[in-house]
Amino acid sequence: MGIRLRPGAFALAAAALWSVVAPASAADQRPNVLLIVADDLGYSDIGAFGGEIATPHLDQLARTGLRLNQFYASPFCSPTRAMLLSGADNHRVGFGSMAELMTPQQRSLPGYEGYLSDRALTFPQLLRDAGYHTYMAGKWHLGTKEEHAPPNRGFEQSYAMLNGGAGHFDQTGIITQDRDKAPVAYYRDNGKDVKIPTEGFYSSEFFASKLISYIDANKADGQPFFGYLAFTAPHWPLQAPDEYIRKYEGKYDVGYDVIRERRLTRMKALGLVPKDMQPYVGNAVWPRWKQLTPQQQRIESKRMAVYAAMVESMDAQIGRVLGYLRHTGQLDNTVVVFLSDNGADGNTVLDEGATREWAHRHADNSVENTGRRGSFAEYGPGWAQVGSTPFNMYKAFMYEGGIAVPAIFSVPGTVKPGSIANAPAHVTDIAPTVLELAGLRPPGASYQGREVVPMDGRSMLGLLTGRQPVVHEEFLRGWEFNGRRALRKGDWKVVLANKPWGTGQWQLFNVAQDRSELRDLAKKHPAKLKELVAEYDRYARSSGVVEFEGLAERPGYSNGRKYYEDLHEGH
Repeated sequence: MGIRLRPGAFALAAAALWSVVAPASAADQRPNVLLIVADDLGYSDIGAFGGEIATPHLDQLARTGLRLNQFYASPFCSPTRAMLLSGADNHRVGFGSMAELMTPQQRSLPGYEGYLSDRALTFPQLLRDAGYHTYMAGKWHLGTKEEHAPPNRGFEQSYAMLNGGAGHFDQTGIITQDRDKAPVAYYRDNGKDVKIPTEGFYSSEFFASKLISYIDANKADGQPFFGYLAFTAPHWPLQAPDEYIRKYEGKYDVGYDVIRERRLTRMKALGLVPKDMQPYVGNAVWPRWKQLTPQQQRIESKRMAVYAAMVESMDAQIGRVLGYLRHTGQLDNTVVVFLSDNGADGNTVLDEGATREWAHRHADNSVENTGRRGSFAEYGPGWAQVGSTPFNMYKAFMYEGGIAVPAIFSVPGTVKPGSIANAPAHVTDIAPTVLELAGLRPPGASYQGREVVPMDGRSMLGLLTGRQPVVHEEFLRGWEFNGRRALRKGDWKVVLANKPWGTGQWQLFNVAQDRSELRDLAKKHPAKLKELVAEYDRYARSSGVVEFEGLAERPGYSNGRKYYEDLHEGH
């Protein structure tokens, strides 16, 4: 059986502060850690955060753990993953931009390598050096070359999808430069190129099975493990097993506004948002549900049904992993962390390269085939805004809908079951938290004779154990991605987004009173605006942010406006 952790046991273990090179003993009582990351999951999608999608295993995890309702990530995939593993700002460890979206000017700059840089020290490396088994299965997105693969960043066993996204039934990639050539996703098995199985493959099931096999192979040796399960669901292309899709067909015929209102009602009942909170309902660029044609509504309903099926299927695989740990007696000594890597995705990859022409020529996005092998569909800004309920915008933007993500921490024996924490925290806080759970101290600016980027984050263990009400005495965090910018300091936040998504000027919000960011207070509080913009400038200088004129406005992903036009193609 696993070891039942007593209240305060983690704090006592941390106080011991094992050396980062100390071997594990046969009686090692340090906790296992299971880190689960969903890809582009919306804040309100799962049941524990107000969603109608069936997610019983995540909901149970929330009932036995702690939900953080002010947990922040990056507005994009790979920068979040870089911060997650390194504990440092994405600009300092190679992801000032995403490799797929980087401009030629950016590629020549330090901090814009497009892979996890050599100066980034990952916490899995520290865990492995301290006697932990370290495993990962799923999306990597931190470099495609062998020297940048998981085995060289601290993982003992790994099966990694290297790109930003991939087909869920086959090896189809997501961006092509040739209208007649399908994009190909790349996978590495322990660092070596590999082809995924041609039959019987579905991403969520496959990655869960891989992780279980890694844990099972070493379960009897007495060493603790760190497992990183990085799903590619529910990232587009929208694909799911038929039996899950059938459960949701027709459920979304009621449209965006009805589903949003139902979610918000549940969120209020759960205590996640204030009773009087009003939601952001979408940018005026996009049509409302009643403005869509009946055929567009039919297509949209089916796409959301497939998306929901992907989320439920992912939850079922999480249940498999947790069930395995329970059956083998390991769950009682396992800390489980779940989060999304950014907000729901309302943007379109069809604007990149020749992807639109390829998809229109070769993908079968008929309503009947949507969600199956051979389809290549996204779910667009309407449903993404619902996924972000009640927040402003979605992935690629620094409004709350892009950077606030659902997060659950299950720490056996230390958290009041079902608690909700209102204290803000950030994805860089996870690395120092896991290290403290393992009794390790972040090494600072050097490790084993090499210069490394020190961790920016702070351990959350005090919050998770109930010893402290906050992680940061005053939360201060900046964001920048391809010209869009934000900074939160305490209850105040500034955001700069290009038109038509923003105003093209700095906006000021009091997120304690208006987390939906409906009321711009820049004119009313000019001194506060000036203070936070100055703080942002300090953040940008210290993090190595480099900005170029017109960067936020460049055509392509996150600035495209053709989603509803594309609905007519292939139907």
